[in-house]
Amino acid sequence: MAKDKKLTFSVNDYVVYPKHGVGRVIALENQEIAGTKLELYVVRFEKEKMTLRVPTNKAEAAGMRKLSSQATMDEAFTTLKGKARIKRTMWSRRAQEYEAKINSGNLVSIAEVVRDLHRAEDQPEQSYSERQIYEAALGRLAREIAAVEAIDEMAAMERLEKVLMAA
Repeated sequence: MAKDKKLTFSVNDYVVYPKHGVGRVIALENQEIAGTKLELYVVRFEKEKMTLRVPTNKAEAAGMRKLSSQATMDEAFTTLKGKARIKRTMWSRRAQEYEAKINSGNLVSIAEVVRDLHRAEDQPEQSYSERQIYEAALGRLAREIAAVEAIDEMAAMERLEKVLMAA
């Protein structure tokens, strides 16, 4: 394997893995799998109590990325303040679209899901599946905000709640 390819992520970097959210690179490992030497990022997801090994040459293709920039964070907050856009399609189809947005790892797309599924106190209750998707998106958003702004997840949640209540 060529050693001249620069590593994109270093040990202790926070990264976002689309299907799992914010994790931290805890190690770089070399392993031999089926006779092929592989260099792997070892990513720890504290919230899910899970460790993922991602081949360094596949990290980009898998959508692994650095934490969002401040500009992306600002765009996500602007999105949260916007008006909810709810398509008049069947819930099962909308649910699939929301799941796809959450798993895209794109912060602004995740913010759209939170915005569209947020319910104010005076609005009708959410169904169980709506609530599940909403909480998944909210948690994903809060964890990335917490990591970017170096605050804890509760503080990030409170900040999101304020923005959503003001909208």
